[in-house]
Amino acid sequence: MRVAVAGCCHGELDKIYETLALAERRGPGPVDLLLCCGDFQAVRNEADLRCMAVPPKYRHMQTFYRYYSGEKKAPVLTIFIGGNHEASNHLQELPYGGWVAPNIYYLGLAGVVKYRGVRIGGLSGIFKSHDYRKGHFECPPYNSSTIRSIYHVRNIEVYKLKQLKQPVDIFLSHDWPRSIYHYGNKKQLLKAKSFFRQEVENNTLGSPAASELLEHLQPAYWFSAHLHVKFAAVMLHEAKDKGQPARSTRFLALDKCLPHRDFLQVLEIEHDPSAAAVLEYDVEWLAVLRATDELLDVTGRQWNVPQNNGLYARWDYSATDEAMKEVLKKLNHDLKVPCNFSVTAACFDPGKPHAPAQLVHRISPQTTEFCAQLGITDINVRLQKAREEHHSGGECDEQEESDASGEDRSEYPTDTSALSSVNPDEIMLDEEEEDGDSIVSAHSNVDTPPVERSSDQASDFSTSFSDVRSLPGSMAVSSDDTLNSLTGAEGKLEKVEEPEDGKDSPERPLKRLSDEHEPEQRKKIKRRNQAIYSADGDDAVTCDS
Repeated sequence: MRVAVAGCCHGELDKIYETLALAERRGPGPVDLLLCCGDFQAVRNEADLRCMAVPPKYRHMQTFYRYYSGEKKAPVLTIFIGGNHEASNHLQELPYGGWVAPNIYYLGLAGVVKYRGVRIGGLSGIFKSHDYRKGHFECPPYNSSTIRSIYHVRNIEVYKLKQLKQPVDIFLSHDWPRSIYHYGNKKQLLKAKSFFRQEVENNTLGSPAASELLEHLQPAYWFSAHLHVKFAAVMLHEAKDKGQPARSTRFLALDKCLPHRDFLQVLEIEHDPSAAAVLEYDVEWLAVLRATDELLDVTGRQWNVPQNNGLYARWDYSATDEAMKEVLKKLNHDLKVPCNFSVTAACFDPGKPHAPAQLVHRISPQTTEFCAQLGITDINVRLQKAREEHHSGGECDEQEESDASGEDRSEYPTDTSALSSVNPDEIMLDEEEEDGDSIVSAHSNVDTPPVERSSDQASDFSTSFSDVRSLPGSMAVSSDDTLNSLTGAEGKLEKVEEPEDGKDSPERPLKRLSDEHEPEQRKKIKRRNQAIYSADGDDAVTCDS
């Protein structure tokens, strides 16, 4: 089947679907499925905008609300994960996944579903070490700390995904798995993003949690976004068992939805021709959710997931045959995801004046139905009970203004997530090229069009992954680091954007992130950011790169 993959959506659903329609007209046939790798921005109204972690001047309604209201319907089944620029209050209503609009499905904090026999998994958010070992304690109304921590990946979600034993075909993450850049054209990547050089050479760019999942799940395909650059790689894994062939993962990261950018790719994915074209739950994943329900934590305290170290009575929560039979029984052997979308908040109406709406912590009927059928706990119900018990003035128990404690050490010895360099291309939602209204430029001077236009290009994409190399002993980028297996596809797969000034500047000093950093630097960086946000004519504003 033909699967389209999109990078950072930034709420531009109309443009993405229009581009997809153009690809279908120029390609061999219709697209069956669209996968979006985060920063989806399912914004229904102004209250949702206030829950998005960007400076106020970058909060734009965009076009999702038209699909939420029913004015429009997604022309193709769309599955997405969350990133670090989301209407977090909306997505929080669906921690286990669900429909945010007809034909648009959110995978949840972590999730696995099936479509036409293809197994699709995903992990929402980005990695930050100081929140990784906390529970899901945030709830609306968010403060200046929790509006960011709400989208930080937690160890419990990674732990659940690591219980999976059956093969995964496609996996989605917003930030890249750490080290993946050593398996592709590293030199070309740094030509486009020279400010990543230090982290690439130190092997600290990306998410160590995602890297851990990549090693465990070994999916056939892994798609990401976040860094706003198109990049392809192939990773050959070690065989898990003797006598079994080693698996390989084809990795592709895509850009954000803008003119002249590689934000969309169409692929041919093998599927089960006998499977119905409906979205289905995954039995093994549901069994894992049931088994790990006892581990649910809604506090902001640091904790460790169970391990086989003699301290825990149970550490293996993988799905047994008996557990999967029990899931099938509870679902009456019907794994079809019900089309039970419901409106839970007022929708934006551009023709009417809008009074500021109060932020409300909502319980979604979809989540209530899902939890009741499966026999698991709704995280939001648990959060509301915790808030009532502690009477914390309308905010959840653990939502105090706090940052990472110096005593909360990451379990990853090389973790530098709080020190990541700035990507100056990270947030430019309203300051783009002069052809801002165009979808696909007819005058682009690059060799690769933004979308795949023929079956030949699908073949080229697969061929470009024909060679593999092992992780090098040195992480430095040498003058001959051109990765011969991908050089033949540079014009077709690895198109990059030159910096606006036409110069590659590896000597540019690295910067810290604007809102994720060591606690002792917080006040200083806050002052710097305030100056940036108040300046006129700034070229780019960076948030949580």
